[in-house]
Amino acid sequence: MRYILNAKYVRVIIVMLFTIYCSLFTASAQVGDYRNDLAVGVNGGYVMSNVAFVTKVPQSQLGGITGGLTARYTCEKYFSSICAVTAELNFAQIGWKEKILDKQDQPVPLHTDPTQNLAYQRSMTYVQIPLLARLGWGRERNGLQAFIHLGPQIGFFLNEKTTTNFDVREDAFNPESKEYQYGSLRSSQVVAQDTMAVENKFDYGIAVGAGLEFSNRHFGHFMIEGRYYYGLGNIYGNTKRDYFSRSNFGNIVIKCTYLFDVIRTKNSKIK
Repeated sequence: MRYILNAKYVRVIIVMLFTIYCSLFTASAQVGDYRNDLAVGVNGGYVMSNVAFVTKVPQSQLGGITGGLTARYTCEKYFSSICAVTAELNFAQIGWKEKILDKQDQPVPLHTDPTQNLAYQRSMTYVQIPLLARLGWGRERNGLQAFIHLGPQIGFFLNEKTTTNFDVREDAFNPESKEYQYGSLRSSQVVAQDTMAVENKFDYGIAVGAGLEFSNRHFGHFMIEGRYYYGLGNIYGNTKRDYFSRSNFGNIVIKCTYLFDVIRTKNSKIK
């Protein structure tokens, strides 16, 4: 049996998680160790992305770069947990890369040049703004700390670029044409996405991550993190009249971040 994650249920889960987080921060404010730390800096990394099309489009991960600015405000330490909020302003190259295969899962040669295989990828540039609750365990000023991130992310589409060696609008590559060359070759005949421009330029979803931070009170904070983003919005319309019922992003991000302290709590007991 096949299960499909319903975006409405995901939204409910997000609201519940943030209600719990807010309750924890509110409840702990009276018993935790006060912090008033602000750190800012830069981040950069590598992102692997795809788009969950329904009707399905076979894909591999499209690689791109991401980078931008980071700010972190630490409000307290509650027992062993260091509570903070992280905000970022990033530029990211995301999109999808199609796996054009035959029924034996082999690449499909271009009929005009058999030395080439059919290839298609769409790279899109987004401004992404995650706002993440952060919990850390370990050293704050000197040493190692493990942390997790969880929170919403929004994105704004800037531009797109297509890299391909065929044009689906030509009759030889159009499944609706009598001159179509690949009816018995391609395992998937879904090609509508190849000529559709992005319709919804606002993206939103949930991000979760985990990583390690090394801090030095003189040089700042160095972090490495793995993060996953699940998009709740669709890049194309999803009504009954539209071709795709779902077209949301999934991103895997590996990034490094450097922060330096702007405001630091005056407490000699903080390690």
